[in-house]
This record gives sequence, C-alpha cells and structure tokens, in this order.
Amino acid sequence: MDYTLLLIVVLLVVIGLVILYSTSAYNGQVKFHDSFYYLKKQAFATVLGIVLMLFVAGMDYHIWQRLAVFGYLAAVALSVAVMLFGREINGSKRWLALGPFSFQPSEFAKVALILFLADLVTKNVKKIGKMWTLCRIMFWILPIVGLVGASNLSTAIIILGIGVILIFVASPKYAQFALMGIAGACFMGIFLALESYRLERLAIWRNPEKYEKGFQTIQGLYAIGSGGIFGRGMGNSLQKLGFVPEAQNDMIFSIICEETGLFGAILVILLFGGLIWRLMVAAVRAEDLLGELIGAGIMGHIALQVILNIAVVTNTIPNTGITLPFISYGGTSVLFLMGEMGLALSVTRYSRAA
Repeated sequence: MDYTLLLIVVLLVVIGLVILYSTSAYNGQVKFHDSFYYLKKQAFATVLGIVLMLFVAGMDYHIWQRLAVFGYLAAVALSVAVMLFGREINGSKRWLALGPFSFQPSEFAKVALILFLADLVTKNVKKIGKMWTLCRIMFWILPIVGLVGASNLSTAIIILGIGVILIFVASPKYAQFALMGIAGACFMGIFLALESYRLERLAIWRNPEKYEKGFQTIQGLYAIGSGGIFGRGMGNSLQKLGFVPEAQNDMIFSIICEETGLFGAILVILLFGGLIWRLMVAAVRAEDLLGELIGAGIMGHIALQVILNIAVVTNTIPNTGITLPFISYGGTSVLFLMGEMGLALSVTRYSRAA
C-alpha cells in the first residue's frame, strides 16, 4: 500500500476541516446559532469516509469490476430520479432526500463511471485502436453527462473529462483521440447553447462588475488580493462575513488566500500536486490495465476538479460551481472522495516495483 498517498490524503482532510471551520463559523452562528454546525456535519461525513476508504483499500479492486455495469445503471437511475424528485437548494436541483439526509447522486456517478469505463475498455482492449470502438465507448458516457448536466453543468464537465482522459490513456492512436475531443467539444458547445443562463455566465465572466450575479466573483477576487503574502491570519477573513456568499462551498479557496496568503495557497496547491503525483504513480505501477485505468480515472477526477475550482475562483474561467476536493463543505463529496482514495490504495497493494 502507498503510505505516502495515505499520508497526503490525511493531511488534506485535517487541513480541510481546520479551514472549513475557520470559513464557516460565522455562517453557522448566523444561520443556525452554532459556529460548529458545518464542521460537525463535515467531520461526521469524514469519519464515515475514512471507514469506507479503509474498507475499500482492504479489498481486491478486481471485485468492483463485477459491479461496474450495475453501478453505471444505478448512476443513470439516480440521475433520472434527481430530475423527477430532486430537492432544490439555492436554486439548483442536485440532491435526493433520504429522510433527514441529502444525497448528491452526481458524486456517485463520477466513481461509477470510472469503474464502468475501466471495465469496458479492458474488455475491448484488442479493438481499442478502431474508431468505432472509441465511439461506442464515448456513447456510454453521454447519457450520464446529459442527465447530470441538466442540473449540474460543472459535474457534467468533470464526468466528460474523466471519460476523455480514460480514452486517451487507452487509445494508441492520437489522431482518433483528437477527433473524439473535437466531437466532445461540439457536444458541450451545443449543450451550453440550450440554456440562456449558461451563456449569461460567459458574459458575467467577461464583465463581472456589470452584473449583479458577478458580486460573488468580485468579492472573491477582493479576498485573494487582500491576503498578501502571509494573509490576515486564520479566522480573520472579512470577506466571509457575508460578502462571499456561502464561503465554505465553491469559493473557499478565496478565503484560504485571504487568511493564509500566497504562502497558504501554494501549500494547498502543493498538497494537491503531491496527491495527483501519487495517483499517477499508482496508475503507472498497477499490475494490469484495469488498475491503470482506475488509477488514471481517479487522478483525472482530482486534477480536473482542483484546476477548475481554482480557475473559477480566480475568474480564469466562467463560474461553474465546482467544489475544492476534501476542503469545500459537502458530506456526499467527501464520502465518495474517500471511497475513491480507497480504490487507489487498493490498486497500490498490487502494484509493480518501481
């Protein structure tokens, strides 16, 4: 087992909880009269996630191949259920209510798709060089992308990105991959044009000061700029006091910059870089193609989500509502992220020597 990978995950989880409390204490006190409200819920999900990670890490990852098709079908069914019966929070219908708990099926869909595509590519490895095979594999990605994207464009982009990465890893011909990339870009272009609010986000991105909805972006940039080199100090953020709405969610990186400065931001980025590096090593050293693809899929997921979140917060790309893994508030997210880390650790148990 890769203990370096495990150590990095533990560090990210601990740092994430500290940052989450610092960021969410004010909102928790104002909304729920409990400054520990968000921390307690996140800590509970994290404990469950650690148990899940250790459980999955102790199993042979080949076992999950048998459940890959079922997981894919479950992801499709849950995505349909969200469209029909989903709970709307902050204007977005992304959750299914399970009694007092809320569950975000799109997080499950990411893991399910990684396992399903790894299984599908492994079974078609001898024909992977043919264009028809790549198109057929891509076809299975689109239903989940479409269903999830109807209410959660950011997650749909990540799911599509995971699929493209796995096809790139498996395909021996770059020309075919380039064609698939162009087709995927066209699909996303059409998907963006179907809803006017998605095009509105492009206008807000270019001129956030001209739109009311650009308020969050501007305040996030103020937070980043006011942090300086070493920041204002933990707990001393001003922008989290209502200026950056729901600061503990998508925009948490801006508060990291404000409270810990450039130094803290670089430290967090280096930790994520170390995590992505160890996931890449896990993929390269895996004993078989299935393990390589699982490792590559998890690496692609983490890399995409981190890069897109930081790009959104710094207004490098339009706002898409992507959380920062292990740090942003979200019980479903941290639970399935820990499950993915368990899968990666399971792959490293059977890895080849360097």
